[in-house]
Amino acid sequence: MGELAVKRATYEDLEKVPAHLVAEIIGGRLVTHPRPRPKHAMVSSFLGDELISPFSKGRGGPGGWLILNEPELHLGEHVLVPDLAGWRRERMPELPETAWFETPPDWVCEVVSPTTARYDRFEKRDIYGAFKVPHLWLVDPDAQTVETFELREGQWVLLATYADDAEIAAPPFAEVPFPLTALWSY
Repeated sequence: MGELAVKRATYEDLEKVPAHLVAEIIGGRLVTHPRPRPKHAMVSSFLGDELISPFSKGRGGPGGWLILNEPELHLGEHVLVPDLAGWRRERMPELPETAWFETPPDWVCEVVSPTTARYDRFEKRDIYGAFKVPHLWLVDPDAQTVETFELREGQWVLLATYADDAEIAAPPFAEVPFPLTALWSY
């Protein structure tokens, strides 16, 4: 008996997805989910606010980074849209002319939600590791936690889990700590 051939998703398939959904291609499959809930979007925005001034703009911090909200990453056959991603400027001195990024970021952040947690914690995390993204943060607005990971010898190592009123001073942004409570002040 022959196996059923499964059509791999293409970028054209992704472009046909209605604008009210987030679409990604993970392992050849088109994966869609609703746009983030307001709490999810607010937490992502607040984290970006804490990082962009000191690390992208160099205000009160070292600068040297390009940090963006929801960039479209083309990593091999995968098309991923993390909540936030950052590149060291020496690796990406200029923005690409395309609507997407082919250079793997130096840091990604996924704000997990009930509809994305399995993808964020497993499939997407594995893809980021395979493409040697050195730092990953997982932010959980419901649990009000931040988990920080570093890729070491191809394996994700949990560096710290921040909760309660902790101050976050985590790689790659340890030089400018900020209170975890800043993410939940909505």
